[in-house]
Amino acid sequence: MQKTSKIRDSSRFDLANRLFFRLYQCANMLHKTGTRAVEAEGLTTQQWAVLGALSRPEAQPGMSVGDLARYLMVSRQNLSGLISRMERDGHVTAQADARDRRSRLVCMTKPGRKLWVAQATPKIEAYYEAVLDNFSSDDMTHTLHYLLKLLDNMKRVDERERVADDDA
Repeated sequence: MQKTSKIRDSSRFDLANRLFFRLYQCANMLHKTGTRAVEAEGLTTQQWAVLGALSRPEAQPGMSVGDLARYLMVSRQNLSGLISRMERDGHVTAQADARDRRSRLVCMTKPGRKLWVAQATPKIEAYYEAVLDNFSSDDMTHTLHYLLKLLDNMKRVDERERVADDDA
């Protein structure tokens, strides 16, 4: 009986290994091909993600660096460098939050919003059409469902590890 369990576990490991390798490949291809889609606008996929996050109606007043980092699931350190470059390019501003002077509030500038709406969004829409070619609405819905399920599990693992690190 133990032998069957080992085979099943080995098979599950092999399948999981293939799944995560494909996710890794997808992430790399998203970075490469997504950046290529918006590079004429001087953007990378990371900048695209920041502008996309800031373009949401609830983010119109701006987002704290911490909230933006949590939303994008990146470290504050990585985000700080990115925001500095985007400030230099005139896409965003980062100013002290009037409600909490210790926090910086990141806002999209008018030129950044114009870049996002008029130039980047049409290229991003074309990119989505190309990479989702042959995906039905059901395919996209199912993929989103499973990615969200995977993300929830990853967040749980991250939280457990963070708690364990704090306890150590």
